[in-house]
Amino acid sequence: MNTVEIKTPRSTHQVLEGKLTSLGLYVTALEAYEMWKADPERIKVLDVRTFEEYVLVGHPEMAVNIPLAFPTYTWDAGKGNYSVVGNKDFIARVLERFKPDDTILIMCRSGGRSAMAVNMLAKAGFTQGYNIIDGFEGDRIEDPESVYHGKPMRNGWKNAAPWTYKLDPKLVWLPSEVELDILRMTLDI
Repeated sequence: MNTVEIKTPRSTHQVLEGKLTSLGLYVTALEAYEMWKADPERIKVLDVRTFEEYVLVGHPEMAVNIPLAFPTYTWDAGKGNYSVVGNKDFIARVLERFKPDDTILIMCRSGGRSAMAVNMLAKAGFTQGYNIIDGFEGDRIEDPESVYHGKPMRNGWKNAAPWTYKLDPKLVWLPSEVELDILRMTLDI
Protein backbone atom coordinates (compact mmCIF):
# COMPACT_ATOMS: atom_id res chain seq x y z
CA MET A 1 0.00 0.00 0.00
CA ASN A 2 1.28 3.47 -0.89
CA THR A 3 1.81 6.33 1.53
CA VAL A 4 0.32 9.80 1.25
CA GLU A 5 1.22 13.04 2.98
CA ILE A 6 -1.46 14.44 5.29
CA LYS A 7 -1.60 17.37 7.70
CA THR A 8 -2.67 17.29 11.32
CA PRO A 9 -3.11 20.42 13.46
CA ARG A 10 0.59 20.54 14.38
CA SER A 11 2.51 18.59 11.74
CA THR A 12 2.71 16.72 8.44
CA HIS A 13 2.83 12.91 8.23
CA GLN A 14 3.30 10.14 5.70
CA VAL A 15 0.47 7.64 6.24
CA LEU A 16 -0.74 4.55 4.45
CA GLU A 17 -3.57 5.20 1.97
CA GLY A 18 -5.81 3.03 4.17
CA LYS A 19 -5.80 5.79 6.81
CA LEU A 20 -7.29 8.42 4.48
CA THR A 21 -10.86 9.61 5.00
CA SER A 22 -13.44 11.43 2.95
CA LEU A 23 -13.59 14.21 5.57
CA GLY A 24 -9.82 14.79 5.49
CA LEU A 25 -9.62 15.48 9.23
CA TYR A 26 -6.62 13.92 10.99
CA VAL A 27 -4.92 14.08 14.38
CA THR A 28 -2.18 12.14 16.12
CA ALA A 29 -3.02 10.47 19.41
CA LEU A 30 -1.17 13.18 21.33
CA GLU A 31 -3.02 15.93 19.43
CA ALA A 32 -6.31 14.14 20.09
CA TYR A 33 -5.61 13.99 23.80
CA GLU A 34 -4.69 17.67 23.86
CA MET A 35 -7.88 18.59 21.94
CA TRP A 36 -10.01 16.59 24.37
CA LYS A 37 -8.21 18.01 27.42
CA ALA A 38 -8.77 21.58 26.18
CA ASP A 39 -12.55 21.05 25.77
CA PRO A 40 -13.75 17.74 27.32
CA GLU A 41 -17.42 18.77 27.18
CA ARG A 42 -17.39 19.37 23.43
CA ILE A 43 -14.71 16.96 22.12
CA LYS A 44 -15.70 13.26 22.12
CA VAL A 45 -13.49 10.17 21.76
CA LEU A 46 -14.82 7.05 20.03
CA ASP A 47 -12.88 3.77 20.16
CA VAL A 48 -14.00 1.41 17.37
CA ARG A 49 -11.80 -1.53 18.36
CA THR A 50 -13.36 -4.80 19.43
CA PHE A 51 -14.63 -5.10 22.96
CA GLU A 52 -11.77 -7.53 23.62
CA GLU A 53 -9.15 -4.99 22.51
CA TYR A 54 -10.79 -2.22 24.54
CA VAL A 55 -10.89 -4.34 27.69
CA LEU A 56 -7.66 -6.34 27.45
CA VAL A 57 -5.24 -3.91 25.76
CA GLY A 58 -6.53 -0.79 27.52
CA HIS A 59 -8.27 2.39 26.38
CA PRO A 60 -8.43 6.15 26.94
CA GLU A 61 -10.51 6.65 30.08
CA MET A 62 -13.03 8.91 28.28
CA ALA A 63 -13.41 6.81 25.12
CA VAL A 64 -16.80 5.38 24.21
CA ASN A 65 -16.41 1.86 22.79
CA ILE A 66 -18.59 1.00 19.78
CA PRO A 67 -16.93 -1.80 17.80
CA LEU A 68 -16.79 -1.44 14.02
CA ALA A 69 -16.58 -5.24 13.71
CA PHE A 70 -16.73 -8.37 15.82
CA PRO A 71 -14.35 -11.35 15.76
CA THR A 72 -16.03 -14.53 14.56
CA TYR A 73 -13.57 -16.81 16.34
CA THR A 74 -13.18 -18.66 13.04
CA TRP A 75 -9.61 -18.94 11.77
CA ASP A 76 -8.93 -17.41 8.35
CA ALA A 77 -5.84 -19.28 7.07
CA GLY A 78 -5.44 -16.84 4.15
CA LYS A 79 -5.11 -13.87 6.49
CA GLY A 80 -3.37 -15.79 9.25
CA ASN A 81 -5.90 -14.38 11.69
CA TYR A 82 -9.46 -14.72 12.92
CA SER A 83 -12.11 -13.43 10.57
CA VAL A 84 -14.43 -10.60 11.55
CA VAL A 85 -17.98 -9.59 10.74
CA GLY A 86 -19.03 -5.95 10.46
CA ASN A 87 -21.20 -4.38 13.14
CA LYS A 88 -24.48 -3.85 11.26
CA ASP A 89 -25.67 -1.58 14.07
CA PHE A 90 -22.55 0.60 14.08
CA ILE A 91 -24.17 3.79 12.74
CA ALA A 92 -27.29 3.32 14.87
CA ARG A 93 -25.18 2.81 17.99
CA VAL A 94 -23.08 5.91 17.22
CA LEU A 95 -26.26 7.95 16.70
CA GLU A 96 -27.43 6.87 20.17
CA ARG A 97 -24.35 8.56 21.66
CA PHE A 98 -23.35 11.37 19.29
CA LYS A 99 -24.89 14.05 17.08
CA PRO A 100 -23.80 14.41 13.44
CA ASP A 101 -22.16 17.80 14.14
CA ASP A 102 -20.22 16.63 17.24
CA THR A 103 -16.43 16.74 17.06
CA ILE A 104 -15.49 13.08 17.39
CA LEU A 105 -11.91 11.81 17.60
CA ILE A 106 -12.04 8.23 16.32
CA MET A 107 -9.48 5.55 17.10
CA CYS A 108 -8.70 1.92 16.48
CA ARG A 109 -5.40 0.06 16.93
CA SER A 110 -3.38 1.99 14.34
CA GLY A 111 -5.66 4.16 12.17
CA GLY A 112 -7.07 1.83 9.50
CA ARG A 113 -10.42 0.77 11.01
CA SER A 114 -10.93 4.27 12.38
CA ALA A 115 -10.57 5.62 8.81
CA MET A 116 -13.29 3.17 7.72
CA ALA A 117 -15.45 4.34 10.62
CA VAL A 118 -14.95 8.02 9.71
CA ASN A 119 -15.97 7.26 6.12
CA MET A 120 -19.09 5.37 7.22
CA LEU A 121 -20.04 8.18 9.59
CA ALA A 122 -19.47 10.81 6.88
CA LYS A 123 -21.92 8.92 4.61
CA ALA A 124 -24.40 9.03 7.51
CA GLY A 125 -24.08 12.82 7.77
CA PHE A 126 -21.35 13.27 10.38
CA THR A 127 -19.12 16.25 9.55
CA GLN A 128 -16.44 16.44 12.28
CA GLY A 129 -14.95 12.94 12.46
CA TYR A 130 -11.19 13.01 12.93
CA ASN A 131 -9.10 9.91 12.28
CA ILE A 132 -6.51 9.36 15.01
CA ILE A 133 -3.86 8.24 12.53
CA ASP A 134 -1.63 6.38 15.00
CA GLY A 135 -4.48 4.80 16.95
CA PHE A 136 -4.21 3.34 20.41
CA GLU A 137 -1.15 1.12 20.01
CA GLY A 138 0.71 3.13 17.36
CA ASP A 139 2.60 2.42 14.18
CA ARG A 140 4.98 -0.50 13.75
CA ILE A 141 8.62 -0.10 14.67
CA GLU A 142 10.65 -0.61 11.51
CA ASP A 143 14.09 -1.43 12.90
CA PRO A 144 15.40 -4.95 12.20
CA GLU A 145 17.93 -4.51 15.02
CA SER A 146 15.20 -3.87 17.62
CA VAL A 147 13.52 -6.62 19.61
CA TYR A 148 10.35 -4.61 18.95
CA HIS A 149 10.71 -4.74 15.14
CA GLY A 150 7.26 -5.08 13.55
CA LYS A 151 5.41 -4.36 16.79
CA PRO A 152 2.92 -1.46 16.95
CA MET A 153 4.71 0.55 19.62
CA ARG A 154 5.80 3.78 17.90
CA ASN A 155 3.57 6.73 18.85
CA GLY A 156 -0.13 5.95 19.50
CA TRP A 157 -2.30 6.83 22.48
CA LYS A 158 -0.75 4.13 24.65
CA ASN A 159 2.68 5.76 24.24
CA ALA A 160 1.57 9.42 24.36
CA ALA A 161 -1.42 9.95 26.65
CA PRO A 162 -3.10 8.57 29.79
CA TRP A 163 -5.01 5.31 29.44
CA THR A 164 -6.57 2.68 31.67
CA TYR A 165 -7.90 -0.86 31.94
CA LYS A 166 -10.68 0.35 34.26
CA LEU A 167 -14.14 -0.02 32.74
CA ASP A 168 -16.89 2.57 32.98
CA PRO A 169 -20.27 0.94 32.22
CA LYS A 170 -21.49 4.21 30.66
CA LEU A 171 -18.74 4.00 28.00
CA VAL A 172 -18.44 0.27 27.31
CA TRP A 173 -20.16 -1.43 24.38
CA LEU A 174 -23.03 -3.64 25.46
CA PRO A 175 -24.37 -5.99 22.79
CA SER A 176 -27.80 -5.51 21.23
CA GLU A 177 -29.94 -8.57 20.58
CA VAL A 178 -28.72 -8.63 16.95
CA GLU A 179 -25.11 -8.55 18.09
CA LEU A 180 -25.80 -11.29 20.66
CA ASP A 181 -27.34 -13.42 17.91
CA ILE A 182 -24.18 -12.98 15.78
CA LEU A 183 -22.01 -13.97 18.72
CA ARG A 184 -24.21 -17.00 19.51
CA MET A 185 -24.10 -18.20 15.89
CA THR A 186 -20.36 -17.64 15.69
CA LEU A 187 -19.67 -19.46 18.92
CA ASP A 188 -22.37 -22.05 18.16
CA ILE A 189 -23.98 -21.65 21.60
